[in-house]
Amino acid sequence: MTTTVLVPDEQGLVTLGALDGVRAVRYAAGADLPPEAADAEVLVPDFLAADQAALVAALPRLKLVQLLTTGADAWIGRLPDHVMLSTCRGAHGGSSAEWVVGALLTVYRDLVGFADAQRAGRWTTHVTETLQGKRVLVVGAGDLGRQLERRLLAFDAEVTLVATSARPGVRALAELPALLPEHDAVVLVVPHTPATRGMVDAGFLARMPDGAVLVNVARGPVVDTGALLAELTSGRLRAALDVTDPEPLPEGHPLWSAPGLLLTPHVAGSCTGHRERAYRVVAEQVARFAAGDKPQNLVQGDY
Repeated sequence: MTTTVLVPDEQGLVTLGALDGVRAVRYAAGADLPPEAADAEVLVPDFLAADQAALVAALPRLKLVQLLTTGADAWIGRLPDHVMLSTCRGAHGGSSAEWVVGALLTVYRDLVGFADAQRAGRWTTHVTETLQGKRVLVVGAGDLGRQLERRLLAFDAEVTLVATSARPGVRALAELPALLPEHDAVVLVVPHTPATRGMVDAGFLARMPDGAVLVNVARGPVVDTGALLAELTSGRLRAALDVTDPEPLPEGHPLWSAPGLLLTPHVAGSCTGHRERAYRVVAEQVARFAAGDKPQNLVQGDY
């Protein structure tokens, strides 16, 4: 029994083609599907590609969509009931956690200010803040949250993890209003769901102490952009965003020139080796499916 898997790139052909009982077939988005698509039981969409959900209707035997990304919001609610959805949880947590640490160090050590002084030819010496001893609240305690905790502790920061429900080492989401005033930085690593959309509103931000830093490496709509702009413009809060709402950020949007903001274009997971790391996880999930088991990264409901 052979399981046919549609993959978007050469890395997929090499990695999944090496699995027992798996036939990997390459397809190109926007082009006619290969003849083997009629037998495909698994579809691997490309990274952050344009809408590929329309492919599903052309795959009569499809049973599983296996993502190369951790975020699944573009696919949730768009698949027939008989088609499973599996994420790439475990592949990109380290890269995104690294970005968060880099962003916090950039903010606290004023690296942007020093770079500006270098371009201007000014030898500007001043004392900066440090990540050491900072109290960091991480909202989300999955793979990325745990990866981030490990890295922040190495910098002697204090870390509090928050998830929907409490468990050893993790506080409950219901405690968030009381926790916000006690932390110097808040890092968002939650999935984008109806429950998290707009989670960071004016009330959330108002509970953060003066000078605190909001870091969003989740999805843009988790944060109310207007409320954040008001806090940045007043100078009360600072922020580091890898994701925005809207995204891509249009020319002339006020976030481009907002004071106290470090902004990158959704690149936290975009670094060398990201496809190799993703396909290692994808291979594990597809191998389980081909053996008759369910993938471990299946999306249940909104996540």
